[in-house]
Amino acid sequence: MRATAPLVAGIVAALALTGCSGGSPSSTATAPSPTRTPTSSPTLTITAADRAAVARTLADLEREYDATVGVVATDTTTGETVAYNGDRRFGYASTLKAFAAAQFLRAVHGADRDERVRWSAADAAAAGHSPVTSEHVADGLTVAQLAEAAVRQSDNLALNLVLDRIGGPAGLDRALAELGDRTTEVVHDEPALNTIEPGSTEDTTTPAAFAATLATVLDGQTLGRSDTALLEHWMSGNATGDTLVRAGAPDGWTVVDKSGGADGIRNDVARVTRPDGGPIVIAVLTTRNAPDTAYDDALVARSAAAVLDAFDG
Repeated sequence: MRATAPLVAGIVAALALTGCSGGSPSSTATAPSPTRTPTSSPTLTITAADRAAVARTLADLEREYDATVGVVATDTTTGETVAYNGDRRFGYASTLKAFAAAQFLRAVHGADRDERVRWSAADAAAAGHSPVTSEHVADGLTVAQLAEAAVRQSDNLALNLVLDRIGGPAGLDRALAELGDRTTEVVHDEPALNTIEPGSTEDTTTPAAFAATLATVLDGQTLGRSDTALLEHWMSGNATGDTLVRAGAPDGWTVVDKSGGADGIRNDVARVTRPDGGPIVIAVLTTRNAPDTAYDDALVARSAAAVLDAFDG
């Protein structure tokens, strides 16, 4: 296991609680206008009693669903953080696609984004869930459209083809380390990344690492303002996230997210913005304890609700 990077360690040090996936892609030639960064946010103090209440609620959910839950939520303006099992490892499943898309935007520019890629029907079938690429075997898609499909529709083959352009899983792993995330271990592409062997750290992360990395790739500087806005645009159209963090957020809060799930694993990473403009990054990673037990979206939504309620001052 690699050492946690300074960025991740800084957030982890602030944690007060420990322990414990249609349609054709749209054009990406023109990025949406950058979102306006709030200049201030109301001061909110999360008390020890608030944190204890969150911990009790999440422990109750773990017992109810026979699952393990890990959550880290950080107000990126104030640094206020609530965490539960923040340093515990979970399989990340398709949440990784947001970070692969971010690295594509960071590393590939200009006409290279419009390179048209083609594949076979067998390629799409072998990758598993590939709702967009399976419909474009005859004509292919640009690499930018593939990145969008990976985020919006959680298309597996799209992820693999994007990974091909950024150095494969190892290339993404190195890129995350460059951004300060030396915790996440990217080893396989789809669909192998969904199989987590007991005791292995391959294809796993922690809530603390993913929350910190999401904050980094959406900070407006790592990707630049226009590419940050483009990634936000893709994440705002995540077709598989409505029943996850978005369902657990208070009324009126805006959510951009990337979900992931396989077998008993169900995750969501998101940036949640309050009506006052205060942004919160949140990573909710869950896994059912009993073998062959299917995931339940409600566990993620209810976990997110418990944590975000603490920020609803």
